[in-house]
Amino acid sequence: MRVAVIGGSSATDQEYEQARQVGELLGERGHEVVCGGFGGVMEAVCAGAREADGHTIGILPNEDRGSANDYVQTVIGTGMGNARNVLVVLNGDAVIAVDGSTGTLSELGHALDIDRPVAGIGTHSLEGIEHVETAEQAVDYVESAVQ
Repeated sequence: MRVAVIGGSSATDQEYEQARQVGELLGERGHEVVCGGFGGVMEAVCAGAREADGHTIGILPNEDRGSANDYVQTVIGTGMGNARNVLVVLNGDAVIAVDGSTGTLSELGHALDIDRPVAGIGTHSLEGIEHVETAEQAVDYVESAVQ
């Protein structure tokens, strides 16, 4: 399964660690991670996935593939700006959100519009999101929702 992990481009230490744990669990369980490819939550989830030998995909808003974080293995430059947000969630079978601001909010809206299962850790409160407390609960939810 491919899981889109979304969240802020900056993260507190706690958010970074939660996202890293999400990535690690996804990698351990054989799932691919797709994200926006930059820092914060995106970097953390990729770092965790790589620690567990998982595969990471970053869909960038710009065309500069060299601007992706160091843990992205497959870099896709779009030159689309924030319009690429729909591509991030469209390329996941499910979505996990960790915190986030307005960009994450737009991704959540797209995910819900295209009926992706969404788990959220400390993110926006929208109908249709399964709010959880831990990385393990988030990964367990998306696995059960997709099967």
